Amino acid sequence: MVAGEGKPDILSDAEIDRIFHALADATRRDIVTRTMRSDGSISELAQGYLMSFAAVQKHVAVLERAGLVIKQRRGREQLVRAVPETLRRANELLTRYETLWRARVAAIDDILAEPAQATTPTEVRLPRGTRPTKGNAR
Repeated sequence: MVAGEGKPDILSDAEIDRIFHALADATRRDIVTRTMRSDGSISELAQGYLMSFAAVQKHVAVLERAGLVIKQRRGREQLVRAVPETLRRANELLTRYETLWRARVAAIDDILAEPAQATTPTEVRLPRGTRPTKGNAR
């Protein structure tokens, strides 16, 4: 999912699901934020959380499946690196949704801004031979 790898800019439904599932967790969002600042090993990432190394490893695996991070081997370590391109593509999707909703809100605003049509009271005609009573008198 890195730019220039021949992937189209349009995300598949499965990709969208994986990305937003991954970002639905606060720990995973924090891992993405930290790896955007600098690459880090899973051990380094794990030091920032009150959870086991294995739990952090599982969070990184979810992020990797979503294409939000990649792991690269450096000697005996595996460095986790963010993939900003995936976030950019997800942001473009959200921007399209925002554009749709803003257009709907603008249409509603236009309707509400139209001057109300003046309505005049219509004359009520009673059937022949009836007289106005309290219920039907004006």
